[in-house]
Amino acid sequence: MSDMKDALLLGSEGIKKTILHGGSGDIPKFVTGVKVTFHFRTQLCDDERTVIDDSKAVGTPMEIVIGNMFKLDIWETLLSSMRIGEVAEFWCDTVHTGVYPLVSKSMRRIAEGKDPVDWHIHTCGMANMFAYHSLGYEDLDELMKEPKPLYFVLELLKVQQPREYDRETWALSDEERLKAVPVLHGQGNKLYKQGRYQEATQKYKEAIICIKNVQTKEKAWDVPWMKLEKMANTLTLNYCQCLLRMEEYYEVIEHTTDIINQHPGIVKAYYLRGKAHVEVWNEAEARQDFSRVLDLNPGMKKAVKKELAILNMRMEEKNKEDKLKYKGILYFSHILII
Repeated sequence: MSDMKDALLLGSEGIKKTILHGGSGDIPKFVTGVKVTFHFRTQLCDDERTVIDDSKAVGTPMEIVIGNMFKLDIWETLLSSMRIGEVAEFWCDTVHTGVYPLVSKSMRRIAEGKDPVDWHIHTCGMANMFAYHSLGYEDLDELMKEPKPLYFVLELLKVQQPREYDRETWALSDEERLKAVPVLHGQGNKLYKQGRYQEATQKYKEAIICIKNVQTKEKAWDVPWMKLEKMANTLTLNYCQCLLRMEEYYEVIEHTTDIINQHPGIVKAYYLRGKAHVEVWNEAEARQDFSRVLDLNPGMKKAVKKELAILNMRMEEKNKEDKLKYKGILYFSHILII
């Protein structure tokens, strides 16, 4: 190549590459399972070259695992043309950039310290986006409505072969993910028994994310999908048991309602939701849920009786408190009137 700044077309249509800074050594082998660490900057093709995302500004480089169904597979193609230490600019046409807003949303949520996936929502990212018409970021909504060509400036930092790093659950193949689920489930149960609820929720959540990742590749409501759904529901209900102990009652109501709306015959979902309703004084809702528990499983009569006794006690306490408050208000009003 005569000039480092010569634009070079990679094997794909609609990509132009310009090397800004040469790397060293040969181009690494980018085989399945290889972990690639790199910085990226995404810019619009306008006069200002408006920056959409910049990993250096966030302070953390990006990591992807080759062949791991990363949503923006074009990045695998771009990176596999680079040497270690190389900085290159790639112009990519809209055919390659359509899903970028979805990927960007996940990366931004991680950078903000939020969970990248709303794992309790039963539809995939694309469906959620169409349902809510917004990704939560104005610039990404614009891009989603009207996909545009983008510039990606990539700096290749590190390429690690599969044996050279500890593979986290997001970096596993589907088969490995499913093997990790019972292990994480067991670890969560053990932590729950030890009263370490926060740590247990992390294990359950990780297992749920593993299942949901595999499940997106199955046809909804088919037998393999339903098997995974059953596993995910079991783990979500364990997660809710931890949340009850952590006094996150409204979150329990949200997750159990999600399950009940999809699968109205799961006894434990009604039972846990009933317990959460008791804690927030939703008397009618609690009674309704416990009644449904007995319809589905009359053998739980003893457990339900105990919960209803707690409910009665909670409601009595609340009524006493309300009376005292009411008395106080009347007394205060009386003083004002005098």
